[in-house]
Amino acid sequence: MDVVNPTPSPAASSLLDKVRNNRLFEIIVVSVILFSALLTGAKTYDISPTVLTVIEWLDYSITLFFLIEISIRFLAEPQKRQFFKSGWNIFDSLIVIVSLIPIEDSELAFVGRLIRIFRVLRMVSVIPELRTLLNSLIKALPQLGYVALLMFIIVYIYAAVGTTFFASINPILWGDITVAMLTLFRIMTFEDWTDVMYETMLVYPLSWAFYISFIFLNAFAFLNMLIGIVVNVMEKENAEQWRRDHADEPTITDLSKQIEELKALIEQNQLNEQPLKKGA
Repeated sequence: MDVVNPTPSPAASSLLDKVRNNRLFEIIVVSVILFSALLTGAKTYDISPTVLTVIEWLDYSITLFFLIEISIRFLAEPQKRQFFKSGWNIFDSLIVIVSLIPIEDSELAFVGRLIRIFRVLRMVSVIPELRTLLNSLIKALPQLGYVALLMFIIVYIYAAVGTTFFASINPILWGDITVAMLTLFRIMTFEDWTDVMYETMLVYPLSWAFYISFIFLNAFAFLNMLIGIVVNVMEKENAEQWRRDHADEPTITDLSKQIEELKALIEQNQLNEQPLKKGA
């Protein structure tokens, strides 16, 4: 009895790999993801039952397309175990599998709607540039955490000072340290912060220095530090990605070694030819 091998032939695997890496295929997948997001948003409007039925059929078609797309990516992988070593592949597979479960008319209908909303996140797994950006943000989190801690310390100090001096002026904004920190966050986002400043300047004319120094530290200095950290990590991530993509290509060092080996080989051949010429 013959055993059917589920693994595609080398020719089929090569064809599937070309489809997976094709730019047009990537554009189609991104377009379907965006269209799926639009359909999810359309369901939030008050639409007629006929249109809703059309949207549901389109949604089923999109789910089928995603199933075919994830199957192509899986079958095109030479080592099938490597496919599930990528967190994004696992995420995509879970989204597709859960979308196939008929839970629209059950108590878990809201889970189905959430899964369809999370389809938009599949753009991150499809577009390499978005993956690089997200990976850079994740790798920058430890450094960003220290900057955020320093920002919290500065905000806490300024909130304590603001509560001490301005609580009697406006207890709604400066009554306790928690409310004062929220007020400072409002100032950080430049949301009508001048109204808060002018109110306290009526009692403390030099209180403008309090606000200007706080804005300078948080809105300018710390914000630039955050941007600098993210940009630095992104540059390192792009460099690592370039090295991974060109790992099989010879480097300048490899070419230099090859040139030196060729020179040594030519010199050795010349030395071997000299005795032959003398003997002739």
